[in-house]
Amino acid sequence: MTTIYDTDPSLLIEKTAEELKKLDSIKAPVWAAFAKTGTHKERPPVKNDWWYTRAASILRQIYRFGPIGISKLRTMYGGKKNRGYKPEHFFKGSGSIIRKALQQLEKEGFVKQDLKSIHKGRLITSKGKKFLDGIASNISIVKVERAKEAPKEEIIKKEPKAEHKEDKKELKEEAPKSDA
Repeated sequence: MTTIYDTDPSLLIEKTAEELKKLDSIKAPVWAAFAKTGTHKERPPVKNDWWYTRAASILRQIYRFGPIGISKLRTMYGGKKNRGYKPEHFFKGSGSIIRKALQQLEKEGFVKQDLKSIHKGRLITSKGKKFLDGIASNISIVKVERAKEAPKEEIIKKEPKAEHKEDKKELKEEAPKSDA
């Protein structure tokens, strides 16, 4: 069975975001159109559907590193702030965005809180694993089908053309001369 580790992360997040758009419980808040994703950013995201991409990315991170807390996720989504002529410093990402996305993922049943183990934080549920692994397997199936449909000419490497002096002479002799 294909898991998230067998697929390209950016493609997995893109496809997961498309699937999250179809769910009713995961919606971008009204303020999301005006919010920056952290203090290190100068402007809000350009894409209109960035909320779903971030939620998909958070879900993938929880799958990989769970149990994980909001503080660690803030660090993952942080970055360097441009402070003019002063040296850059690292700033954490927005905690509110991560918290709201996690609450929506919990409401859908993909994530749950783990308070019993040594590391507290959010864990992915079996429903969440099934959701992500299903998308990963769909991606791998599409890749296999595309490879089968590819023309054989592209797969076979063409031999480089021989460039000998004799070949060039023959081409010059065959070319018609103009009367200019």
